[in-house]
Amino acid sequence: MIGFSPSEEQKMIVNTVKQFATDVMRKKFRDCDESGEIPAEIIDGAWELGLVASCIPEQFGGAGWEHSALTGTLLAEELAWGDLAMAMHILAPSLAILPIVEMGTEEQKKKYLPALCGNKFTAATAAFIEPRYDFDPNEFGTTAGRKGGYVLNGEKCFVPLAAGADFILVYAREGKDRQCFIVERGAKGLEIGEREQNMGVKALATYELNLKDCKIATENRLGGDKGCDFNRLANLSRVALASMAVGVARASFEFSRDYAKERHAFGEPIASRQAIAFMLADMAIEVDAARLLTWEAAWKLDRKEDATREACLAKSYADNMAMLVTDYGVQVMGGHGYVRDNPVELWFRNARGFTTFTGMAIV
Repeated sequence: MIGFSPSEEQKMIVNTVKQFATDVMRKKFRDCDESGEIPAEIIDGAWELGLVASCIPEQFGGAGWEHSALTGTLLAEELAWGDLAMAMHILAPSLAILPIVEMGTEEQKKKYLPALCGNKFTAATAAFIEPRYDFDPNEFGTTAGRKGGYVLNGEKCFVPLAAGADFILVYAREGKDRQCFIVERGAKGLEIGEREQNMGVKALATYELNLKDCKIATENRLGGDKGCDFNRLANLSRVALASMAVGVARASFEFSRDYAKERHAFGEPIASRQAIAFMLADMAIEVDAARLLTWEAAWKLDRKEDATREACLAKSYADNMAMLVTDYGVQVMGGHGYVRDNPVELWFRNARGFTTFTGMAIV
């Protein structure tokens, strides 16, 4: 039987993150979107909650919590409800931490994990997406060849926090296999481009990478000779992004619902009009449906089962759901929904990116 009753620990985590999202993120998300910057005190405040580095084993400086994809989806939804750009910034180090914790060699854990256990936010990230119209994560254009060590060639885009990261996990094709390689800052052949200008998540700094005969040591292949389980990492990313899509959509639904109850026209709340009421009902249904699909996939991942089907379904459904719900949010507001000082237009712009954000988050 599948059961989704949260444990007391999970309830505590959700309440803590919800409080932070309400008291901190929601008060600054519009300013951050306009300025393109997130204040350091917000990021450090989130870091102090211990959400990101908690799964690092104690011998490497972490809290040693058991990794749970289901717990990760719960906190990712709440963070994205607060603001998607901030959530992706806060969780960016997980793109490096989780793969190394689950699949790294002992030497890789000793070398890279302790630096991510400090009192201040430390940037780390991963490069997954490639800037081509036919990008397929099953067929990376970025390649890794053995020439003494490894030589990487290719291009990546939408890499969060790349300019400030001490190392980047780069996904590439080694022969027919999909593997991950740890590329340190300053590696010969690694070029980090200018910050990208995006339609949504404008406060999140993302960059393009160019890898031109980028040479790294043999031991920098994630997992060493054993390599990594690419499918599991891809599925952990899918459920993370699906849960974030739920968070963004839920924010739009709740705001629209409350607005429709308070906004009066022709002597009654507009929520009493069928056109609005049915729209709000569809929004609620879609949010709950996407959440349950995501939880099912995360539940199977926690049981170490193959959740590729469930994770792909959850991600695909959540991508479309987020666009539908945030678009309805704009419609419920009428013309006012198109105005920049109304948050529904921001959520709509952010939701548009979920079909593109492949590999940009992991839980």
